[in-house]
Parts: sequence; structure tokens; C-alpha cells
Amino acid sequence: MSLLTKLFNYILLTTKKYGIDESHGMSHSMNVLHFANNIYEAEIQNYPILETHERIIYVSAIIHDMCDKKYMDEDEGLYNIGCFLNDKIEPSEIDAVKRIVRTMSYSKVKKNGFPDLQEYQMAYHVVREADLLSAYDFDRCMLYNIHHNKHNKNSENIEMINAFSDAHELFHKRVFKHEDDSLLITDYSKAMHKELSLLAHTRINTWKKMIQKTTI
Repeated sequence: MSLLTKLFNYILLTTKKYGIDESHGMSHSMNVLHFANNIYEAEIQNYPILETHERIIYVSAIIHDMCDKKYMDEDEGLYNIGCFLNDKIEPSEIDAVKRIVRTMSYSKVKKNGFPDLQEYQMAYHVVREADLLSAYDFDRCMLYNIHHNKHNKNSENIEMINAFSDAHELFHKRVFKHEDDSLLITDYSKAMHKELSLLAHTRINTWKKMIQKTTI
């Protein structure tokens, strides 16, 4: 069984165990992996050190939300990740993966700035930016709001207008400001910011029109 298969099997088991919803589950891990691969291939000529950290980048991209404090105790998640990876990659690589995933979240970067991960600094940015680029998926943001349903915690009912409004607010406060907030350092991510922002605006406008319809 390949490492890739083992990693995604771990995602399946962990999402089930901790009730991680689809906004941070398998599909999200796949999207972040693809963005990480794209950034890696676009930037390796500028940062040759990335070649020696390729496996760290891919493992971190896939597994990064399996210690997310929204779903579990972060230290417990990191411990589980370490145990899972113990016989699969080198100890130094496990340490690098854990250092990357524990410091890459938007909230931690906004609060503390970028960490100093020394030789793994660029690998960190590749994974972190891959996660940021996946955040331009407006439907994913709505899905998170639907699952967590903060407007009506005691009911299984949802209001699509609330999910849309919360996602719309987050995009204007956070996602559309990634470049202005100096969160994107690679040329690939800066270019994708413009492209993905346009797609998100289109999606938002379509949702707005559908929600306002009286026929559905």
C-alpha cells in the first residue's frame, strides 16, 4: 500500500472518529494537495531546497487538518499524527510535518506572524498557501456554516440565507484580503489570488440570485 493511500485512509478514519465535516475532510485534503503540488512545481526553480522536502510538503498538505482545534484537542491530534507516521517516514520528517501543521492556520499567522522553521520555511509556505488557496471555494465555506449552524444550535434545521451571509462576510473580511494582508509570497499564489477571487465573486453572485428567488 502506497504512502498516499495510507494517508487518505488516515483521513477517512480520523474524520469519522472526530466528526470532522466535509469542509475539512477528504475533499479539502485533496484540494490542498493539488494546490501544494502546483505551487511546488511552479516554485522549485526559485527555491531548489524544495526538492529535498517534497515528501514533507505532500504529507503536510494531506494531513494538515487532522489536528484542527475546531474538531479536537490540538495536542491530541498532533500526537495521533506522530503515531501514524512513525513507521512511514523519517523522524526528522515527522517533526517537520508537525511543526508545519501546528503553525500554518490563518488565525495563528494573523496573531503570531510566520514562524521561523529554518530549512523548512519554504516548505511551510507552500503548504500554508495551498490551504489558503483552497479557502476561495465559497461553497466549502457555506458547508462549514451549514454543519455548525451557529444561528440555530438546538435544531437540525438550517437557513441557507444564514449560511450564505456568514460565508459572504468571511470572504470580504478574510479571503479577498489574502494578498493585501501579505499572506501570499509565491508568484503562483499571487496570480491564483486574482483568478480564484473572480471565480468566488461569480459564485457569490449566483448564490445571491438563487436565494432571492421565490420559486425555490
